[in-house]
Amino acid sequence: MIIDGKKIANEIIETLARERSTLPPVLRLGVLMGKEDAASASFVKIKERVADKLQVVTVRELLGEAASTAQALRSVERLADRCEGIIIQLPLPSRIDIEEVLRAVPPKKDVDAINPNTQEPLVLAPVAAAIAEIFIRENVSGQNKKAVVVGAGRLVGAPAAALLKDMGASVSVITQTKGSLKELKDADLVVLGAGESGLVKPKMLKEGVVLIDAGTSALPADAAREQGVRVAGDADPRCAEAASIFTPVPGGVGPIAVAMIFKNLFTLARRG
Repeated sequence: MIIDGKKIANEIIETLARERSTLPPVLRLGVLMGKEDAASASFVKIKERVADKLQVVTVRELLGEAASTAQALRSVERLADRCEGIIIQLPLPSRIDIEEVLRAVPPKKDVDAINPNTQEPLVLAPVAAAIAEIFIRENVSGQNKKAVVVGAGRLVGAPAAALLKDMGASVSVITQTKGSLKELKDADLVVLGAGESGLVKPKMLKEGVVLIDAGTSALPADAAREQGVRVAGDADPRCAEAASIFTPVPGGVGPIAVAMIFKNLFTLARRG
């Protein structure tokens, strides 16, 4: 089964729209951006379109390439004063200490659950929440399953691995410097978050695997024109033939994760 992430996301957004009247009349989502490159701007615009549907005001703080950590921290402080939720849109300029900036995000406004110092985040990281939503809808259990996560990033790999462990799966995490893709062959559940187009081929997978592709990478212009999309996932699209459940890129995990940002915002707003 190929998951229709846009359909699921629209259903979540419709539910949130019905709940909107129970929340404060003004809700603001703060977004801290580095230089406004095409990729970052595109991701932010997607979130802003959902915000408009849910009557959420987006507040941008834009850092220049020469911005310092101190400037970034002041931006986070301003957003924390004005907004009910905060997103740090990575990447940030190279001079900035990203870990210090992430630690500055107040837990009660951390819609991405990205502050590394928070022992028990108040919400689930959006990609992990998106995976959980898919598993609930498709009746996928993690109990006593072998799971492999490719990539250990703070937005996909790390929260996905934590989710799968909480679900009772035995989890291996593969990074570029540790582990082999041979482990995929025995995996019941696979989550991809390496950001390397076409990394995983059908022959690497067990028949009937649940394959969650949450990796995205920009395609070269020629390939983008040929395929009709600007981004690709870590899995060769033919992997859908081997998988019992498959999330395409684009249109799979991504739209659901964006919807979960706003579900998290509503949750944090209710907590005050």
